[in-house]
Amino acid sequence: MALTQKAQDYLSCCGEEAYQLLKTLAAIPSPSNHEEQRMEFCREWLASCGVEGVYTDGALNVVCPVGVAESNPVVVFCAHTDVVFPDTGPLPVREHAGRLWAPGAGDDTANLAALMIAAKYILRERLTPKDGLGVLLVCISGEEGMGNLKGSRKICEDYQGRIQAFCSFDGPLTHVMNRSVGSRRFRVLVSTKGGHSFMDFGRLNAVARLAEIVTDLYRIRIPGFGKTTCNVGTISGGTSVNTIAQNAEMLCEYRSDDPRGIRYMEDQFDKIFSAHQKEGVKIRVEVVGDRPGENLGPAAEAKRERMVQRAADLIEQATGKRPGTASSSCDCNIPLSQGIPSVCYGTYYGDGAHTREEYVEIDSLPLGYRVALESILDYFS
Repeated sequence: MALTQKAQDYLSCCGEEAYQLLKTLAAIPSPSNHEEQRMEFCREWLASCGVEGVYTDGALNVVCPVGVAESNPVVVFCAHTDVVFPDTGPLPVREHAGRLWAPGAGDDTANLAALMIAAKYILRERLTPKDGLGVLLVCISGEEGMGNLKGSRKICEDYQGRIQAFCSFDGPLTHVMNRSVGSRRFRVLVSTKGGHSFMDFGRLNAVARLAEIVTDLYRIRIPGFGKTTCNVGTISGGTSVNTIAQNAEMLCEYRSDDPRGIRYMEDQFDKIFSAHQKEGVKIRVEVVGDRPGENLGPAAEAKRERMVQRAADLIEQATGKRPGTASSSCDCNIPLSQGIPSVCYGTYYGDGAHTREEYVEIDSLPLGYRVALESILDYFS
């Protein structure tokens, strides 16, 4: 639905409040699996807006149900609370040259603030979802890295069979996700006997064995269908410069936006890990992350395409620029894997995601508030 004059007036008046909310959120540390501080802030802030029934769950989601009855169908709107940075103390926030700089400022704090500002309007005006729907507004946990989409999994589990559509505010205004990227992540641990670098020279070295595995992973011939990738993200091990390393480990992953790519990389990784299991070398492989790709039938695919086009229309109306489309790994992976039409797009312009130099363009924020609010109001009378 088009924004009413009352909604437009609200957006015109709430700019400073929304900006202060963003700055406050941006300073609150929220590493994946340890989102408690942001969770508590979001719960208290929403409660102060007069929310009835807001609750937190075991995955650290903050859930604001609107018009949700015991068994009616629901639509989900979410933005994630976690950032990639491990800080447990306040994150640095600064303003300079028309930009707000902070680790995680855009991904996903600006989108979280936009969701919360939209929620405040809906709650203040006591709006009712249309067609018997319920709407879940969720400050969702565990989207990044080792969070393994725990928040999205929990919502899809708790509302199994009821979710009609799922929307994640994530990333900038430049793109709308039209395809999900599946992935699998591993911790690989290599152990050998080790010893003294001089007296025991010639014994197997865990670091060297791990390096051979890394080399073989990067020799995988990447398939041509869809976009498929692999990466070694961290590597560690050994004891000292004069020790033949007994232990070494790495975190690695593969991704693809095509199910054939996932199957191909699974086979390649299994072959490489098995080939390096030799006498005197112990290799243990642990799955630490599993993000399924999409599994949509024709009707759900058609609805997802309509959602993508609607998102692009809203962004173009607000910004004057038509966003592109892109593959992405995000909270939508879980509902998409369950056949639920889902879409992901952002509410700001900025750059530097996943770096400590991340920023958002301050002038773009009101555009994003409009996109978020109008997106959600599509489901209200």
